[in-house]
Amino acid sequence: MPNVAVLDMKGTKVDEINLADSIFGIEPNAAVMHDLVVNYLANQRQGTQSALTRSEVRGGGRKPWRQKGTGHARQGSIRAPQWTKGGVVFAPKPRDYSYTVNKKVRRLAMKSAFSTKAQDNDIIVIDSIKLDDYKTKSMINMLEAVGSEKKALIVLPEVDKVVIKSAANIPGVKTAQVNELNVYDMLNADKLIIAKDAVAKIEEVYA
Repeated sequence: MPNVAVLDMKGTKVDEINLADSIFGIEPNAAVMHDLVVNYLANQRQGTQSALTRSEVRGGGRKPWRQKGTGHARQGSIRAPQWTKGGVVFAPKPRDYSYTVNKKVRRLAMKSAFSTKAQDNDIIVIDSIKLDDYKTKSMINMLEAVGSEKKALIVLPEVDKVVIKSAANIPGVKTAQVNELNVYDMLNADKLIIAKDAVAKIEEVYA
């Protein structure tokens, strides 16, 4: 059972917490995590790319010259793909790239991501992440105090607009609630900063 120190926002150790083996102590499945990262990126695609095929480009209805006797290659339209301003071969059209992943696979990937972070000692548990006012400087001070000065994912038990907006302008720092977590953001972050109350929710959801 992984044992992690609980820090306050000043970086001082105030307690210890045992993380559940069933979530933070399994053998990570790299293939499943890869599947979820690919799924996340596919679901982010807008799918709005569009181009015109030769049948949709304006003009080109008349044969540019007769079939034989000109010395030119035969041509049927000045809007064929090899012509300037011609149509696009296999032109991309708006489409939906999103797809769903089996629920059991998704849960295994999440547990694998949590376990990967735990094995790499990249999980920082904070007893309470609270701010009195909207201050980016306060969040920067907390991140420096707990030893997370690069990319970080701050996991909150519930929506806290003060914390979310205070972290919004810090490069490389993202915030998320337990129900918004995804494998991509977890693996992309150098440190996973979790509020103590959020740990209990994670164990409740993924146990």
